[in-house]
Amino acid sequence: MFYPGMRIKELRIKQGLSQENLAKKLGMNRVNISHYERGVITKIPSDVLAKLADIFGVSTDYLLGKTDDPSPSNNSDWDSKLPELTEKDEKDIAKDLQRIMDSLESQEGLMYDGEPMDEETKELIKISLENSMRLAKRIAKKKFTPKKYRK
Repeated sequence: MFYPGMRIKELRIKQGLSQENLAKKLGMNRVNISHYERGVITKIPSDVLAKLADIFGVSTDYLLGKTDDPSPSNNSDWDSKLPELTEKDEKDIAKDLQRIMDSLESQEGLMYDGEPMDEETKELIKISLENSMRLAKRIAKKKFTPKKYRK
């Protein structure tokens, strides 16, 4: 069974990068890279895939196993057609994310099966929420921005 982490690991090793180095380039925790490579996390956020494609000089389709051609010119991602976020959008997302995390933690803490979640799990939830909020904001901008105002 194919999962994107297989290609990530292959490319990371080819370029002589450690998981720690790659994580720093992506601005995330090394554990995330490990989870991608081992297939623990198979649905990698689109913004992370785009950064990985840039770092490795390949297309996101190649990382996802949609093609065996690694050339970046083969990149036909729908994500690249979405509008970029403005500084105001970023601030709004950060504010909403903080409000959501505060709300989750104030209600007897984050728990799974009655057990409190550790800090790493909370961070993964936060990252997932943030990526989802970014994507939702970009989709909404495309959907609700009149054509005359689009760039």
